[in-house]
Amino acid sequence: MKKDYLPKHVALIMDGNRRWARKNGLLIFEGHKFGEERIEPIVDTAIDMGIPYLTFWAFSTENWRRSKVEVNFLLGLYRKQLDKKIDSFHKKNVKLNIIGNILMFPKDIQRKTKEWMEKTKNNKTITVNLALSYGGRDEVLRAIYKLTQESKIKDQELKKIKKEEFEKYLDTAGQPDPDFLIRTGGEMRLSGFMLWQLDYAELYFTDILWPDFTPDEFKKALKEYQSRIRRFGR
Repeated sequence: MKKDYLPKHVALIMDGNRRWARKNGLLIFEGHKFGEERIEPIVDTAIDMGIPYLTFWAFSTENWRRSKVEVNFLLGLYRKQLDKKIDSFHKKNVKLNIIGNILMFPKDIQRKTKEWMEKTKNNKTITVNLALSYGGRDEVLRAIYKLTQESKIKDQELKKIKKEEFEKYLDTAGQPDPDFLIRTGGEMRLSGFMLWQLDYAELYFTDILWPDFTPDEFKKALKEYQSRIRRFGR
């Protein structure tokens, strides 16, 4: 596959972990474990292809509504796996960034997350965003709050705010918007993911469940992206 005309930023909605577990006769929690193992191979492939930004939607604001047992399992998985893999990511020159309302997480996860981001902040090969406790509407509301608080903008002046100014207060400030969104699991909707940033992204939906989404499937999606002509409304 040619490495020209590739997206600079790929966003991924990792859907289908629980369905994959049921399909394979496993407890639904096992699906999350297998799904987590798919992240690093996709990062490695993106590095090899020269893609500088990836965003994985790992936990939504709506996921807090799941059973307490499942939520606690996901929090434990996050603690364990990132603790285990942060050194590997660091050696690969990966900059780890978190988007979402991290204040909704327990204090120890907030602390660990800040430590991981600090450790990798100067890495340059690729920026990997993990969207945790993330919802698109929540992000926009938080951005508006930060803008009004930090800029001391009066209500009547909000009408004059330009797009570029507003974007400085989004979780992805300083990053290019995703060119390409991949959603696994067969659903054909955004579910509120990166509502502002995906304005003109190319969308790719696949029936492949996330734990079965291999680097070859990733390359297949990228090849589809290369076949499209982007007009941006022109």
